[in-house]
Formats: sequence, structure tokens, C-alpha cells
Amino acid sequence: MLRRIPQLLIGLVLYGIADAMLIRAALGVDPWTVFAQGLSNLTGIGIGWLTNLIGLAVLLLWIPLRQKPGIGTVLNILLIGPSIELGLWFIQTPPELWQQILLFTGGLLLLAVASGLYIGSRFGPGPRDGLMTGIHARTGWPIWVGRTIVEVSVLAIGWVLGGDVGFGTLAFALLIGPLCGFTLPFFRVPEKTRTPRVGTVGTGTAASPAVEPAAAN
Repeated sequence: MLRRIPQLLIGLVLYGIADAMLIRAALGVDPWTVFAQGLSNLTGIGIGWLTNLIGLAVLLLWIPLRQKPGIGTVLNILLIGPSIELGLWFIQTPPELWQQILLFTGGLLLLAVASGLYIGSRFGPGPRDGLMTGIHARTGWPIWVGRTIVEVSVLAIGWVLGGDVGFGTLAFALLIGPLCGFTLPFFRVPEKTRTPRVGTVGTGTAASPAVEPAAAN
């Protein structure tokens, strides 16, 4: 727990900062951020705060899907939005294209690290990831099918409302999976198991190992 809780909190804050970097790069963002940008254009509410509200709305969809949130799910909703707003406050869009590309690249790499940190802490999925697994559990559809339907839908709505769709959106879709494929195993906190103990059985001189079952963490 001494590792898992700080790792969760650091990962969520860095995720928000990374998302702000992608937004400020102005080359296109992921589908859910496009959706938040579109709603921000419509309502005037900050993207970070809308990210919180969207996460809460998605969490409500878990109820008919019979998904159970973890502490990581709740903190995901509470921390990422304010972290985005913080990042947008001190990060500005660079004037040159090559600087925008560097900012986008840094944001994408940081987001992959942040995903590995908070998911690897094993405190529960984010609301959007839980939505995908819930759809899979209730319908039997492959996860990629449910994810594609949902993300294409929010991307289309966000784009119509003026969200930032561009080269970065495609780059995000192609690269985030392989990057997280590296960071998730690297940062995953292993489940705790008890060390097997060797004890003497019976009254004779022979000894046999007595192995305790793995402790639930």
C-alpha cells in the first residue's frame, strides 16, 4: 500500500498534465478529449471540469452494466479534470510546428507512463475503461467492438461541436496501445503472496513443506 497509493495519485495527476500537453499541442487529441472540447465550445465550461462531469456520467452507466468501481475509479474522476486545468494554465501552444510536434510527443509519452502508473496500482479501472469491459460482460461483444462504437460516437459528436480532430488523433489511436503495452507491465504492482514456510510434520525426523495459500491483496 505504501507504493500503490502514491503511484495511483501521481499517475492520475500526470495523466491530466499529459492531456493538457496534447491539447496545447493543437495537433488533434483522443476521442474523449475531442468530446470534452466540443462540449466546452458549446457550454463555455473548462475542458478539465467537463472531463470530471463526463467521467461521472459514464460512471452512472456502470449501474445497468453491473460494474463495481474501485477507489481508483473515483479518484480518476476527481483528479484528472483539475490536473488538466492546471496543465492548461501553465502550458501554452508553441508558435512553431516542430515545437508543437515535440509537445505532442512528450504528452503522449507522459500519458503512457501515467496510464501505467495508475492502472498498475490495481485500484480499479477508469470510468471509460470500465464502460468497455462492462459492455463486453453484458453483451458478449469483443472489447474492441464496444470500444470502437463508443469512441467513434464521442469523436463524431465532439468533432461536430468543434473539437480538435487532426493528425494527433490518428497518432494517438495508433501509438497509445503499443506504448501502454510497455508501461503497464513495467509499473504494475505485483500481487502480494506469502513466502512458503517449511515445518516438521508429525513426530518423526522427516520434514515436509507447508505452503500457505496466497494472501488476497
